[in-house]
Amino acid sequence: MKRLLVTGAAGGLGKAMRDRLKGMADVLRLSDIVDMGEAAAHEELVVCDLGDRAAVDRLVEGCDGIIHLGGISVEDKFSKILNANLLGLYNLYEAARANGMPRILFASSNHTIGFYAQDDHLDASAPMRPDGLYGVSKCFGEALASMYFDKFGQETALVRIGSCMEKPKNHRMLSTWMSHDDFLAMIECIFRVPRLGCPVIWGCSNNDSRWWDNSPVAYLGWHPKDNAERFRAEIEATVPRPAANDAIAIYQGGPFVDDPIFEED
Repeated sequence: MKRLLVTGAAGGLGKAMRDRLKGMADVLRLSDIVDMGEAAAHEELVVCDLGDRAAVDRLVEGCDGIIHLGGISVEDKFSKILNANLLGLYNLYEAARANGMPRILFASSNHTIGFYAQDDHLDASAPMRPDGLYGVSKCFGEALASMYFDKFGQETALVRIGSCMEKPKNHRMLSTWMSHDDFLAMIECIFRVPRLGCPVIWGCSNNDSRWWDNSPVAYLGWHPKDNAERFRAEIEATVPRPAANDAIAIYQGGPFVDDPIFEED
């Protein structure tokens, strides 16, 4: 690609992937609402509020692909989720529609199905069961992407990210963990495959205890290589096992199911 847009570049995942993505395009256009530091020679830094329609139009112009990591990534007040995750996503899709419909990777979440039990094994046909307003916003995002695909042909990978970080931090993440290397390999497949469509992709590595079935997207050619099992002994030795009645031991969404509806100011 000539120019790849990455939103949410100042977030935890955006920072982790920033250097890894430099081989994906001649220019990385990195965006967030906060300072992103100094631009490298192959980077363009654009401060942009996703809720600003005109700014998002300018942000998408000239881009050949979009990795959409931007937005609120935890449970929060509805007003904040509304601006970033609902209005902001609508603005992004309208900007893409006006600028040649570049392929999009939408960072959805396991919290779209957070109220399933951890002994439920799911594929993409499982009905959504969001565990909070954040999860609901990702359900909205998946529905919006599906509509833009059916109505306009806008291709999107709906990546339900589990726990994408350097290594798993607790017993639940032995099932949900996705390594940065496996995420990069997924991104490369998403933008390389001749026809993407609008598939749901479970964002986890090849963990022995994973709950999710990616066989319907085998056509992508993505074969995650890492396995959280190599961290099991460390976690068993250093992380207390949660009580059997704790949300983190029962639900796929873990502690998000216990979050309240946060009151507005």
